[in-house]
Amino acid sequence: MPMQMGWRWYGEGNDKISLSDIKQIPGVTSIVWALHDKMPGEVWEIDEIAEVQKQLDVYGFNMDVVESVNVHDDIKIGLPTRDRYIENYKQTIKNLSKFGVKVICYNFMPIFDWTRTDLFHPVGDGSTALYYEKSRIKENPKEMAEYILSNLGGMTFPGWEPERLARLDELFAAYAHVTKEQLWGNLKYFLEAIIPTCRECDIKMAIHMDDPPWDIFGLPRLLTNAENIERFLAMVDDEYNCLTLCSGSLNADANNDVAVIIRKYCNRIAFAHIRNVKHFENGDFQEASHRDCDGDTRILDILKAYHDCGYEGYIRPDHGRHLWDEKPGNVRPGYGLYDRALGVMYMLGVWDMLDKLENNG
Repeated sequence: MPMQMGWRWYGEGNDKISLSDIKQIPGVTSIVWALHDKMPGEVWEIDEIAEVQKQLDVYGFNMDVVESVNVHDDIKIGLPTRDRYIENYKQTIKNLSKFGVKVICYNFMPIFDWTRTDLFHPVGDGSTALYYEKSRIKENPKEMAEYILSNLGGMTFPGWEPERLARLDELFAAYAHVTKEQLWGNLKYFLEAIIPTCRECDIKMAIHMDDPPWDIFGLPRLLTNAENIERFLAMVDDEYNCLTLCSGSLNADANNDVAVIIRKYCNRIAFAHIRNVKHFENGDFQEASHRDCDGDTRILDILKAYHDCGYEGYIRPDHGRHLWDEKPGNVRPGYGLYDRALGVMYMLGVWDMLDKLENNG
C-alpha cells in the first residue's frame, strides 16, 4: 500500500470546508474525521459512525483514520473511575472496526491538547498563522483558554470543549498531584488495557506528540523528544502501539531532528502530520507554509526520510496559514482550505520527484 494523503475534516455543519471542496484537491483519498459532538469518555455509537460513512461514500473517500477519540481526564489522572471510561473506549474501538477504521489518533496531554497565544498572528505577507509567545505562557492559563475559546467563532476543537474548560480550576486541582512519572504510569495502564482490543480489531493506536513539547503551566508533558518516544514504544512494545508523528509539535523544540526520529521509528509511525515552524531567538515560534525554506522544520528532509523508509501509512498537511478571505469568524484557526491544499500539492510534488528519482536510478 503506498502512502495515503489525508485531510482533516470537522464534519457536516461543523466545517466550512465541504467534502466537495476537498474532492477537488488532487491526491487526497482519506478523510481524517471524528464525532466532534462527543465528550471524552462517551461511546461512539454505530449509527453515528454509519452516518459519517454515508457522507464520505458519496465522494469515494475512505474513513481509515480517526482524529481524535479523546481520553477522559480520569484515565490521565488515574482515578478509580478510569476503568469505566476504558471500557467505553474499548467499545468505541470495536464499533469503529466495523467500518474499516485502521488508525486512532489520540493524545495524553493534561488539560490542553495544544497551546498558542495568538491564533491570527500576521506573517508579513498579508496572511496570518498560529503563534506561540513563550513569555505569555507563564501567565494565567485561564486568560489563554478564554482567548482561544472566544476566537473559535463558535467552531469546536477536540480538547477545547467549552463545557470541559468551564471547569478549568477544578481540572488544575485534579492534576495538581499528578507527577510526570505518575502520568507515564497512567498512560501505560491505559495502553495495556486497550491494546488487546486493538489487536483483535486490527486498529492501531497512534499517540500524538505533545504540543508544544515541554511542560506548561506546571503540567507535565511526555511525548517531547526522541528519548521519550523510545520510552513510550518500549513501555508497551506492540505493533498496535504506534505514533502520530507531528513534525510541527516536535520541531517547536529546535533540538528535535524529526527526520532522524522518522528513520529510527518509521515502522511504528501509523500517521504523519506535516507542519512547518519558524523559530525566533527568544523561544517564540510561528507556523509557516509547508515550503521547506519558509520554516525551520526541514520538510524536505522529513519527506525524504519517509520515502527512503518505504512509508505506507497515512499522512496529512497539518496547520496552515489563513489566506485571502480567511479571517477570525469564518475559519477554524490553523485549518483553512487554501494553505493546506497548497501543502498537499507541495508534499505530493516532492514525493513524485522522489519516486521518479528512485525509479530512474
